[in-house]
Amino acid sequence: MSEQKYDNTNRGALFPSEKKTDKHPDLKGKLNVNGEDFYLSAWSQISQAGKKYLSISLDKPREAEATPAVAQSSEDLPF
Repeated sequence: MSEQKYDNTNRGALFPSEKKTDKHPDLKGKLNVNGEDFYLSAWSQISQAGKKYLSISLDKPREAEATPAVAQSSEDLPF
């Protein structure tokens, strides 16, 4: 049986996360908007009127760390 690929453009998902402090999100996941991926975080909140809601944060993924510079040979050094 062949696997069917799905188009996840403009879709996302949130999953429960382990909270270590109140500042850590209750839910974390990924969201794709027009082909660009984002990280999504959400916190369960209660309004002053007593209604439950989610406070949401959207972040771009960090670019991969730059590769370290290649060491120069002693001939290239100015001293």
